[in-house]
Amino acid sequence: MKLYWAPHTRAFRILWLMEEAGAPYERELVDIRTGAQDDPAFRRINPMGKVPALSDGDAHLAESGAICAYVAEQVPAAHLAPPVGDPLRARYLHWMFFSAGCMEPAFLQKMKGIELPKSAAGWGSFDLVMEVVDEALKDGPYLLGEAFTAADIMLAMDLWYAIHLLKVVTPTPRVAAYVARCTARPAFQRAEAIEAAELAARAVAAG
Repeated sequence: MKLYWAPHTRAFRILWLMEEAGAPYERELVDIRTGAQDDPAFRRINPMGKVPALSDGDAHLAESGAICAYVAEQVPAAHLAPPVGDPLRARYLHWMFFSAGCMEPAFLQKMKGIELPKSAAGWGSFDLVMEVVDEALKDGPYLLGEAFTAADIMLAMDLWYAIHLLKVVTPTPRVAAYVARCTARPAFQRAEAIEAAELAARAVAAG
């Protein structure tokens, strides 16, 4: 598999995913500072010209949730998804797509101060989203209990960004503990080291 990525983007969660999966993979840097995302060759991988994207032989895909679901199925030995037929798979799929469908638009609504009727927004409201997340973590340590899955990568990464970078979420103790638990995982730490090494190399190249 080949991951198309750039530091300080949503591609970090797929970098984390690949480290959790433990399967061999390549990384191809897409330098978004120079417009490399608009290169026709890359646009054939992801017509949106965004990272992350993934190639696996003749298979090409983008969108973080789709990539997480694909890799989890391609590397079953990593146990990043309940198998088909397992009742937990329904809740896994629910949370896999909750980030893009509910959390990210709720964060944008909060940041921009957008007023919308609760019935008109697919995510309801920012407060509702955060209440649902907090409730989902009550039995922990992860979304599906003891099993860490690709859905945790999606959720924890969005929460981490919202807390530490966007400053749009003031975490409850339960949410803070969950994010700390997820980001303490060795695979997350390896992904951070990979990104830090790339950023250091850029700094050296820039003089």
